[in-house]
Amino acid sequence: MTTPHPHGSCLCGAVRFTVALPVKWVAHCHCTYCRRAHGAPFVTWAGFPTAQFSLDPTSTQPTWYESSPGARRGFCPRCGSPMFFESTRWPGEMHVARALITGELDKAPAAHVFYETHVSWLEVKDDLPKKSSS
Repeated sequence: MTTPHPHGSCLCGAVRFTVALPVKWVAHCHCTYCRRAHGAPFVTWAGFPTAQFSLDPTSTQPTWYESSPGARRGFCPRCGSPMFFESTRWPGEMHVARALITGELDKAPAAHVFYETHVSWLEVKDDLPKKSSS
């Protein structure tokens, strides 16, 4: 069952947020930036219109890092959890690491993106579309 306003936080709980459904999309990203930022073979993101995302009023502000021109990644300044992504490529969207959101969403992952850069040592055996960056 989905909740209309799922919430989440970083590992230590200092950065807390709420999102409002519906989610725009959920996808597994295999790009080299996401893999390096998260130390993982891919990252599952949930995309929300920026207006449907809010930091809790008493939350610590995330630290932002410009990972490439026009793109930035937000992480907790206390525990270092990678959390958010914004880019001029997708204006008006906040991408939230799906694993940080408590509970169910109204969409499941629908694709693997930037799959042409996936790691060779992990075999992906699901039937989701595997899209390239172009």
